[in-house]
Amino acid sequence: MNVPAPLEQVMTQFGLSNNDLVRASTEQLTHKMVRKGRKGKHLTENVRNKIFNALRAARPDSAFQMKDLFND
Repeated sequence: MNVPAPLEQVMTQFGLSNNDLVRASTEQLTHKMVRKGRKGKHLTENVRNKIFNALRAARPDSAFQMKDLFND
């Protein structure tokens, strides 16, 4: 059974697309990085930080933390 990655659930909950995060990012975040995160693939700490920062920029009103987005 495939369990969705926490990032997938958060982005679905807020109605965000991969493109929304890439546009909100002030760092060099790519669609490929976001796609891997949504699938639950292993990401480096640097990429996790970029996704986290972009998500915070896209939804500044949300109170999630890094541990809410990634499994490992």
